[in-house]
Amino acid sequence: MTKFKPLAALMSLIVVVYAAARGADAATPPTQAATKSSTGANSIPTNDARVPPGYRIGAGDVLQIVVWKEPDASVPSVVVRADGKISVPLVKEVDVLGMTPAEAETMLAAKLAQFIHGADVTVVPKEIHSLKVYLLGGVKKEGPLVLASPTTVLQAITEAGGLTEEAKPKKIYILRKQGGQQVRLVFNYNAVIKGERMEENITLLPDDIIVVPH
Repeated sequence: MTKFKPLAALMSLIVVVYAAARGADAATPPTQAATKSSTGANSIPTNDARVPPGYRIGAGDVLQIVVWKEPDASVPSVVVRADGKISVPLVKEVDVLGMTPAEAETMLAAKLAQFIHGADVTVVPKEIHSLKVYLLGGVKKEGPLVLASPTTVLQAITEAGGLTEEAKPKKIYILRKQGGQQVRLVFNYNAVIKGERMEENITLLPDDIIVVPH
């Protein structure tokens, strides 16, 4: 019977290791478990790195609402209506227009508290349609451009199909609202594509207007 002792010892070791692994997994806090899955209501998805700094929720944006371990109170996808409201189980309609995701989380957690003790809410922007800049003049596709991620002037012009033959690349400027006033920021396309005057290739802000004279 002694020849079975090593096998028995090995099996005992496997059982101990497996139990320890299960215990560690059960102790994983929500923020760590979020990295395993971004779709289930029992896991909190991580924030999208593509969300621009200072982002505030706007009409047309698509949000995911996750209430930790409460799938019936979670919403996989909801569009922010023109009036700034979304529909959420239990609390019905709530206004999220102009809020940051963190502010919306706090507000929803407070409203859900009467139904769910210690409600842990995460708001994830899945699609951003409310943040736009505008291109006018000598670009191939004039009009609004959605800022789905941080975008520079050069990237925006590229997204608009590039410059037309009549465009004046050295005369481009950006109109931006600062402190209640509209300021004019210059952009020399020819210099920037050569790697010069890179400080002019600024990251755009919502409602910036890129004007390309022609």
